[in-house]
Amino acid sequence: MSAPDAPPPPEERPPPPAGPGPVTNGQPWPPAPGYGPPGHVPPPGQPAQPWPGPVPPGAWGPPPGQQAQLGGPAGGEEPRQRLHPLSPALHGAKSLVVVIAGLSWSTLSRVGFGWFAALVAVFVLGATVLSVISWWNTGYHVVGRELRVYEGLLWRRTRAIPLERLQAVEVVRPLLAQLTGLAELRLEVVGGGKTEAPLAYLGVAEATALRQRLLAVAGRAPAPATAPTDGGVPAAPAPAGRELHVVRNQDLLVSQLLTPQAFLLPVGVAFVVAQFLSEGSWSFIAVASTLTAMAGVVLQPIRRVLDDWSFRLDRDGDTLRVHNGLLETRVQTVPLHRVQTVGVTWPLFWRVKGWLRLRLEVAGYSAGEPDDRNRPDRLLPVGDAGTGKLVVAEVLPGVRLDALPGTPPPPRARWLRPLSRAAVGAGLDERVFVARSGLLTRRLTLVPYARIQSVRVTQGPAQRRLRLATVHADTAGGSGAAAVDRDLADAWELAAELTARSRSARRSG
Repeated sequence: MSAPDAPPPPEERPPPPAGPGPVTNGQPWPPAPGYGPPGHVPPPGQPAQPWPGPVPPGAWGPPPGQQAQLGGPAGGEEPRQRLHPLSPALHGAKSLVVVIAGLSWSTLSRVGFGWFAALVAVFVLGATVLSVISWWNTGYHVVGRELRVYEGLLWRRTRAIPLERLQAVEVVRPLLAQLTGLAELRLEVVGGGKTEAPLAYLGVAEATALRQRLLAVAGRAPAPATAPTDGGVPAAPAPAGRELHVVRNQDLLVSQLLTPQAFLLPVGVAFVVAQFLSEGSWSFIAVASTLTAMAGVVLQPIRRVLDDWSFRLDRDGDTLRVHNGLLETRVQTVPLHRVQTVGVTWPLFWRVKGWLRLRLEVAGYSAGEPDDRNRPDRLLPVGDAGTGKLVVAEVLPGVRLDALPGTPPPPRARWLRPLSRAAVGAGLDERVFVARSGLLTRRLTLVPYARIQSVRVTQGPAQRRLRLATVHADTAGGSGAAAVDRDLADAWELAAELTARSRSARRSG
C-alpha cells in the first residue's frame, strides 16, 4: 500500500536580496546572507542559493502607492498651514471698535483729545501685537480624517475636529473680509453646542478649496482632482450646482415694507412729534428711550433685508446651497437627508400679493445658537405660490404644496378657538404629516414620516371636558408639528397611524 502523496510545499516568497532593497517607510530591507547575484560567494558553512532573478513589484514592502498614503509625497505628514497674513489687521480692526466704544466721551472730556488719542493708540498697538502673536501661533492641517487647529502661545490648545461628524462647512465673508478679499470658514459639527469658526481668515480661493477638501474627506462631496497650490491646499473650484431660484431684491424690499413694523412706524413718529410739540422740550432720557424703541422696530426689517440680499438657492446633488447677504455674504450647505420639517408662512399683508415664506429645520444644528443667522433655516425669504411649490417639491419629492389634505377640529372646539377653528387643521399626505395653524399669519408645517422621532397625545383641563386632545409629532430638531384640538378618538387613531407610517418610512428609507 503506497503512502499518500505528501501535500505540496507552500509557495515560498523569495527572500530579499543582498544590498539595498525596496524601501518601506523610508527604511531599506537588511541584506540577507547567502543570497545575491550570480558569482556571489556565501559565508562559510552555508550553501549557496540561486539568485531568483528579477523581483516582481510588490514582492517586498507595501503595495505600490502605500508609501504616498502613509507619509505623503515627501515621506512626512502634511505641513501646517497658516492663516492669511492680513488676519491680524482684521482682528485688530475689530479690537479698535471695541476700544473706542469702551473709551466713552466722558473720558475724552476729562483727559483731553491728546491723551485720548494716546490711549487709543496704545490699545490699538497692544491689540495688533496680540493679533500678530496669535496669528503666528495659529495653524491648521488635515491629519487622516481630522482637521486639527493649533492655537495659543502660553497656553497651547489643539482642537481636533472629526470630519466624519462634519455637518456643513460655510464660507462667510464679513464686510471687512469682503473689502480685503478674504473669507472665513465656519464648521457645523453634529452634536456641537455652537457653530465652530476656527479659520479666520483665508483667501477666498483657499477657503473654497479647503471647504471642498473637508467635505470630500467627510464624504459629503466628490473629492477634488486638481494639483495642490503652493500652500498645499488643492485649488479646486466649488462644483457648480443647478440654480433653483433667485429672489429679486425689489421683492425683498417690498416684502419688508408690507410688515406691521412698517405700517406702525409712521404712527410712532407722529406720536413722538405730537408729544414734543405739546411738551415744548424733552429730557435727554426721554429722547434716548424713544429713539431706542424706534430703532428696535426699524432694525428688524433692515436686518432681514441685509441678511437675505441677493438670495440664491441652488441644488447640488443631495444638498441645497444658499447664497445670501450684503454686508456679510454666506454660502451655506443644507443636506437634504437631514431636513426635519418644512414650514410655510403666509403673512397677513403678503397675501395681497400672493407671497409666502419657506423655512427649514435641519437636524444637527444647535437650536440655542446665539446668532440665528448661523442656522441654515432660510429656504425662500419671499416668493409667489408657483415658486413655493417648486422649492417644496425639490426638498420633499412628490409633495404638492397646492394639494395637501387637511381637516379642521370638530365643531365643539369653537369654545377653545372661536375665531381660528377654521384656520386650524391636520392631515396625512402620502409622504408627509400636514399641520395648519394661525389666523392673521397662516402657517403650514410639513413633517416627513421618516423624520418623526416620537408621537404624543396630550390633553389640557378644558380639552378633557370637551373630549378633545392634541397629537404631537416630534422630530430630532425639537419642534415638529401638532394637530390641535382633535376629537379624542380621532386623536388616538391619528397617533397610531403616524407611528405606523413613521416605522414603515424608516424601514423603506
